[in-house]
Amino acid sequence: MSQHDAVEVITDKRDGGALSASQIDWVVDAYTRGDVADEQMSALAMAILLNGMEREEISRWTAAMIASGERMDFSSLSRPTADKHSTGGVGDKITLPLAPLVAACGVAVPQLSGRGLGHTGGTLDKLESIPGWRAALSNDEMMRQLEEVGAVICAAGDGLAPADKKLYALRDVTGTVEAIPLIASSIMSKKIAEGTGTLVLDVKVGTGAFMKDLERARELAETMVALGKDADVRTTALLTDMSTPLGLTAGNAVEVAESVEVLAGGGPADVVELTVALAREMLAGAGRDGRAGRCRRGLARAPRRRGHRGAAADDAAHRRARALRPRPGQPRGRVRRGAGRVGVRARSDPARPDQLTLTPAAGPPSRRRRPAWPRPRSRSCSAG
Repeated sequence: MSQHDAVEVITDKRDGGALSASQIDWVVDAYTRGDVADEQMSALAMAILLNGMEREEISRWTAAMIASGERMDFSSLSRPTADKHSTGGVGDKITLPLAPLVAACGVAVPQLSGRGLGHTGGTLDKLESIPGWRAALSNDEMMRQLEEVGAVICAAGDGLAPADKKLYALRDVTGTVEAIPLIASSIMSKKIAEGTGTLVLDVKVGTGAFMKDLERARELAETMVALGKDADVRTTALLTDMSTPLGLTAGNAVEVAESVEVLAGGGPADVVELTVALAREMLAGAGRDGRAGRCRRGLARAPRRRGHRGAAADDAAHRRARALRPRPGQPRGRVRRGAGRVGVRARSDPARPDQLTLTPAAGPPSRRRRPAWPRPRSRSCSAG
């Protein structure tokens, strides 16, 4: 590998130049080994945020981060694999009901999830509100659970894209979270190294997302889809709304409880709708198109089935949800959309849940519908 100097790489990007393949390979490898200091990588990350990267640079940066560690292989499983990644938002607990739904339709879901980044909560943080749950699994444990259960949600192992693990933490404290090249390469390096056959990306748009406007969200989605295509991973991206919190809860334990309600046949309509939309894309990418409609009908009928089972099923679901509520000393969080009175709408900024905006509304909150745009499947990009 060619030898370069960290200052040389930083100044080239600071001045708006394109980094060469050898520069990218060297700086990613040197940072992973500790030969490039955090302060220097912070400066490079800020230069990337301000000046961007060319398509070839992003692809090479992603490949260098994948090459920093191991790659997983799920070809020995008896079923195809599909994974989902969300760019994050307030109240985004979709992974929790989505993984078992897709697994029930015959597709294995190796969901390697992350921690919270910026103001968004992480799937692992949510699940750790369950006493006794652990995020770290060995590769053998993952393979066994995928074969026997069909889905696993856990942390990526230390050997999977270790360069990204270091850079991920650095971006969170240096104001460079929003850099599209770094977001795209971070997500795709882990997902490609993970070895899934199909990947569905949920790119959030709105005040509670990293991407505040549609054009930047589309740019991120198209960048990631192109990276997936380069790696021969069937990749689809959906642009979905994060102008208000997703669901009725925001907070680790209460979001887990709400996910249990969805799996039991209830839960907020927007959570159910997005879960089904993502499940359809995952099943279609894995070659299980015929089962997508069955899953949609099954989830849509769940509330009616629950009603037929009677109060005993409702009480069992309630007990399961109650068991997952915050333990003493844990923070609680809940955001409601309706103001609870006719003629007033309460709207919260997902990024600032402590602030509410009251605006005139026509009709009771319970009968008003959320804005129609963007529907979960209204904007999509696909490749592979």
